Amino acid sequence: MELLSDRNLWQAGGMERVLGIGGYFMRAADPAALGAWYRDALGLDADEHGLWHPEDGPTVFATLESETDYFGSRAQQTMLNFRVRDLDAMLAQLRAKGADVAEETQEMEGVGRFGWVTDPEGNRVELWQPA
Repeated sequence: MELLSDRNLWQAGGMERVLGIGGYFMRAADPAALGAWYRDALGLDADEHGLWHPEDGPTVFATLESETDYFGSRAQQTMLNFRVRDLDAMLAQLRAKGADVAEETQEMEGVGRFGWVTDPEGNRVELWQPA
C-alpha cells in the first residue's frame, strides 16, 4: 500500500484547495500615491489593474496572537511580507529614498533574515530574504 502525501490526502478526500495568494488589497487615502510608493520604493511592477507576476518561491500563511506587537501598530490587523533577494541592499535602497525603515533586522536560523519598512500610510511591511 502506498503512503499518501498530505497533498494527495486533500485530493483523495475530494476537498478543493487554494492554489496560492491571489491578491492583497488595502485601503488608502491616496491609492495612486501609495501604489506609486510600492512601485518606486520596492520595485513592485504591477500593471494599471494591479496585476503582478512575482517570482516563484515560498509563501507563509501564519496566524499570530491578537496582542502581538509584531505588526507594529496594534491597529494594523495584517502585515504584507515580500520576499527579497538581498535584504541589506533593499533596506539601503529604501533608506536612500527616505522611507521609514526599522533599524533592527532579525535572523531565524533555517528561515532567513527579516527587516521592516513602514509605508507612507503607516502600514508596516516585512521584507524577507529566505535562507
